Amino acid sequence: GAGAYICGEETALMESIEGKKGQPRFKPPFPASYGLYGQPTTINNVETFASVPDIISKGGDWFLHLGKPNNGGTKIFSVTGHVQRPGNYEVPMGTPFKDLLAMAGGLFPERKLKAVIPGGTSTPMVAGEVMMDTTMDYDAISKAGSALGAGSVIVMDDSVCMVKTVERIARFYMHESCGQCTPCREGMGWLWRVMHRIEHGQGREEDLQLLLDVGARIEGHTICALADGGVAPVVSSIRLFRSEYEYHIQHKRCLVTTGAG
Repeated sequence: GAGAYICGEETALMESIEGKKGQPRFKPPFPASYGLYGQPTTINNVETFASVPDIISKGGDWFLHLGKPNNGGTKIFSVTGHVQRPGNYEVPMGTPFKDLLAMAGGLFPERKLKAVIPGGTSTPMVAGEVMMDTTMDYDAISKAGSALGAGSVIVMDDSVCMVKTVERIARFYMHESCGQCTPCREGMGWLWRVMHRIEHGQGREEDLQLLLDVGARIEGHTICALADGGVAPVVSSIRLFRSEYEYHIQHKRCLVTTGAG
């Protein structure tokens, strides 16, 4: 896959191994019945295999009871962003986010938690105050409006300009689209161009609705979930931080970095 993000999708990875362009396949058939070179294939994340030795030696019940009902076991979280000790932390499912944040050294002095992306950039943002009352498990994060995804926790303090942050994320997804599906290939470009326009002081009043409309036309209309992941930070940031977008559009500059408001 030459480092292509899309090759993290299981069928795109198999296509790449077979020497083809790394693009997702239609499913079904699923890899368990028709996978690599047409043979039944088991494909899992490294985290899954990392848990297997302990489960074999100590039993499935032991592993499940490390977590909470319906969310058993442990999960490895890669905590990045505005924390003092970024790194990988394996904790029981159901661990309060505030405890995970403390393990990562907490925020820097004089800073406040603004927002968290709990499962990597392909999952919706959650407001900081909500995350501080949330536990790190599938049910709780879903209730908060997001998903655990890959467990890549991105912590953002109050120095972050959401417009600039999301513009960078949108550019990444535009670049990493494999181009197979039209809604993703064209839609990711539209999202980035509008975000870029707003970030550089050329935004229009109708741009926020345009972003939401484009996002709605992308979600659920592609072979894999890359496009949905590219939409998530755009839509969720508008929902949570609309005033920042509006300030960018109206004043042609950033609400956060100018200290206005």
